[in-house]
Amino acid sequence: MKIAIGLYGTNAHQIALATIQGFNKHYKLIRETSVEAKARFENGDWLGVHKAVKERIRFYDDRVNECVERMRSEFDAENLDENTWQQVKLLYIGLLLNHKQPELAETFFNSVTTKILHRDYFRNDFMFVRPTLSTENIEPEHTPNYRSYYAIEGGLRASIRKIVADFEWERPFADLERDINNVYEAVRRHLNEIPTPDVNFQIQVLGSPFYRNKAAYIIGMAINGPLEHPFAVPVLHDQDGKLYLDTILLEAWRIGVLFSLSRAYFMVDMEVPSGYVQFLRSILPNKPRSELYIMLGLGKQGKTMFFRDFLYHLRHSEDKFIMAPGIRGLVMLVFTLPSYPYVFKIIKDVFGASKNMDRATVKRKFLMVKQVDRVGRMADTIEFSNAAFPLKRFNEEVMDELRQLAPSCFEIKGETLIIKHIYVERRMEPLNIYLDRMERTNNIAGMEHAIREYGSAIRELAQANIFPGDMLWKNFGVTRFGRVVFYDYDEIEYMTDCNFRNIPPAPDFETEMSGEVWYPVAKNDVFPEEFSTFLLASPTLRKVFHQYHRDLLNAKFWQGAQQKIRDGHVEDFFPYPEEIRFSKRPPELDPPEAG
Repeated sequence: MKIAIGLYGTNAHQIALATIQGFNKHYKLIRETSVEAKARFENGDWLGVHKAVKERIRFYDDRVNECVERMRSEFDAENLDENTWQQVKLLYIGLLLNHKQPELAETFFNSVTTKILHRDYFRNDFMFVRPTLSTENIEPEHTPNYRSYYAIEGGLRASIRKIVADFEWERPFADLERDINNVYEAVRRHLNEIPTPDVNFQIQVLGSPFYRNKAAYIIGMAINGPLEHPFAVPVLHDQDGKLYLDTILLEAWRIGVLFSLSRAYFMVDMEVPSGYVQFLRSILPNKPRSELYIMLGLGKQGKTMFFRDFLYHLRHSEDKFIMAPGIRGLVMLVFTLPSYPYVFKIIKDVFGASKNMDRATVKRKFLMVKQVDRVGRMADTIEFSNAAFPLKRFNEEVMDELRQLAPSCFEIKGETLIIKHIYVERRMEPLNIYLDRMERTNNIAGMEHAIREYGSAIRELAQANIFPGDMLWKNFGVTRFGRVVFYDYDEIEYMTDCNFRNIPPAPDFETEMSGEVWYPVAKNDVFPEEFSTFLLASPTLRKVFHQYHRDLLNAKFWQGAQQKIRDGHVEDFFPYPEEIRFSKRPPELDPPEAG
């Protein structure tokens, strides 16, 4: 259908203009808070960082709701005919021809129209089921997506110095020349020797730092002949408030860990977000675009791209959804598609007898996970409403579970199963299954690693003001990198909302052996010494746990963590090993003085 000239100025044209205005307002706010990240970083305003991340999550829904309300009040949108809505989409496409964020604007259009139109309209005639415009070659208007540096004349050290200077941090560095020398030597050791520059040698660096928690990351790639070397350099504050380069990450998989969905989202000022994603994909080819958009704070776009990729996978696969391996949860019904590395979670209609909560509470807990610093220890979820799946792809066991435990959560229309509300997250091996496998195969090293990781996860979550609540092995998973991550959120609480206590001594032996509780217990009371009762039945597991984490069974550890949080202390969490930090390097690897 062609756009007739007469459509300009019509109701359809005004609706298209109102929608793009709504999106532009949204993205303007996104960029403003991203620009402000520089000041928060330089001022060491760590509490402000967490507040900004939390507030940013609301931006999208607020702007969508504003736009929907405008549609209803100004255009009587819900009573418009099919032809008008088709014209709206076509006119909207015209408004995107020179837009810098067309893919985001298409998703915004979908978010608005799905709140107005009946589900029968959820097809490409009326919304962007498929993307319309390519984002491959969008050029920024003001500053390029990345800067290029050529080290032929001044050498590598001079290039590093120039890269750092171009970010224009006003806070001084403690010893930039030391840091540059550290980076130079780390690169030399990684490559065995600094290679002879080829004619095309250059260093490409993304124009905006990636701000998260207490760090700013410089991300780029060195190109020399046919070889490409990705890198990421974290910039931190020292105890005097001065800046320093903490390390350099030179392996793609380590850089990929920075973008894990178990971590907090970045603040990045991007005029052309697709350009940033394209650059990141060049150094992280195995990282889905959907996850990169999510980690850049553009969650709705990530959702859109995830579902498009998922539908594509469904069209090119034949296996069926099955119940996810592991112990069945009391709150969530969890299934998976074996050929796809994700699990799908639905809140049940009826919870287990021990769960004293409702659906709204569970949703709040999942939202809470998005708003806090996940410190690499909590799996992020992608959330969908009214998600459509092909009915034939579900095996009978999954359908039986849905009918028995979550009948209000889905409906069947023809050959389509529509799930009203669903969470999606990366599939991991449940920790209980992993530990059982280690015990059965007598893999003591694997078991010890997992228990150490489990305890470290608990400690780091506590330092980030998160108490998991239910600490059973089954509520944790093991990632492909061997990291233990928490993923069952219905009982999480802020540490500062809990009252950690030691169990008081029983008044006499008979009372102690009676099995009855002899002390008052409030709703928020937690008794850490009880953890051993349900965690450490296996003597082997108990021995390893006591070796590394005995203090977690005492209220003193938890009370100490609470006090630090109340004092306003924000912990450092490093998404890379301590041993690769320049300050932790063995003395024999110290670089020589720069000549």
